[in-house]
Amino acid sequence: MITNTTTETAEAVKNPLGLKKIHHVEFYVGNAKQAEFYYRKAFGFSRIAYSGLETGNRETTSYLLRQSNINFVLTTPMGPEHPAAEHIKQHGDGVKDIAFYVEDADHAFNESVKRGARAVVEPHDLKDDNGSVRHAAVATYGDTIHSFISYNRVGGPHPSKGEGSNGANGTEGNTSSAAGTTPSAQSGGHPSLNKDGSYEYSGPFLPGFVEQNVEGEPTGLMLIDHIVGNVELGKMNEWCDFYRDVMGFHRYITFDDKDISTEYSALMSIVMSDGQHNIKFPINEPAEGKGGKSQIQEYIDFYRSAGAQHIALLCRDVLYTVGKLQENGIEFLRVPDTYYDEIPARVGEIDEDIEDLKRLGILVDRDDEGYLLQIFTKPVEDRPTVFFEILQRKGCKGFGKGNFKALFVSIEEEQRRRGNL
Repeated sequence: MITNTTTETAEAVKNPLGLKKIHHVEFYVGNAKQAEFYYRKAFGFSRIAYSGLETGNRETTSYLLRQSNINFVLTTPMGPEHPAAEHIKQHGDGVKDIAFYVEDADHAFNESVKRGARAVVEPHDLKDDNGSVRHAAVATYGDTIHSFISYNRVGGPHPSKGEGSNGANGTEGNTSSAAGTTPSAQSGGHPSLNKDGSYEYSGPFLPGFVEQNVEGEPTGLMLIDHIVGNVELGKMNEWCDFYRDVMGFHRYITFDDKDISTEYSALMSIVMSDGQHNIKFPINEPAEGKGGKSQIQEYIDFYRSAGAQHIALLCRDVLYTVGKLQENGIEFLRVPDTYYDEIPARVGEIDEDIEDLKRLGILVDRDDEGYLLQIFTKPVEDRPTVFFEILQRKGCKGFGKGNFKALFVSIEEEQRRRGNL
């Protein structure tokens, strides 16, 4: 049964950590150079900044990729002793850090730990010749972390970041994978503002990165809509409580196994959101009582723990974006053609031509406020783990409940082909 819990009580709109937005998402990958090429050529990102041997970073190589307000960092360890090497060994390529831009990294860290979060990186300065940035991190599900990034500033947005900014990197053990920088010896207080009121940090991304512009051909991706976490059976409520009690999030929408099930498998999901609905994290767990293996369990088996399953990327024109991505070689899940015969009766009038949606494989769903168009890639790794959702919202604030059945059947067909159903 679907439950909508979007009523914004006084508790719901609290922001105890001073979270502003998702700053960046960092992936640990086996070969950052090749992954950078893939995301630039296939998804249309541009390379903005680089950290590696040439910049004095002896521990990792990282590339910052950006498209509009989306920032991805791709990081590869330079040796087996780095924590990223073990992460890749266990999980394959995957999301390590969902980093937040916050008002005050020290406050966000201290308050989250006081509320029950496990500390990963103590607050410290990341420094280079362009200034300094404040950074800390706490743990979330699996081996995933949340970094807290803050910039001292007066006035408008940071010149290197834009309105939907990005930037920071956290690695366990007080090592910054983004830049190979070390914490400042000045552990107390924040770096001071410049006298003219400008930003303390003026580099292209984070300390340790240098500007390195390689333009991609944009595909119309605009920002991160939500990031889905898969957790073990019986752990969904525990992690939802974590985001409520630690981060100040509230339950936005709840789905149970009656909403998301087939004859073979099922899952349950709770969408957690900040008070302004800028940051949304659906948390999924497999459901019991079905004969097959849930897609959530398949992910956990191959990722070898809980982790970030998919990142939903918002666009303004899904027909254009999906067309470009398909031209670039991105593979998407497909549903039976009969799905499109039912759209007029199920969804009602829409602006798009149904034949265009059918040709591209785009799904449609409606709620009381409008409709959305969405499509899901096949896994982008050799393991059936990480994938992406591309979506356009036309008033709809939901997550495509009306598409769950058709989508699950499509996913299960892929699982069957892999021998994992």
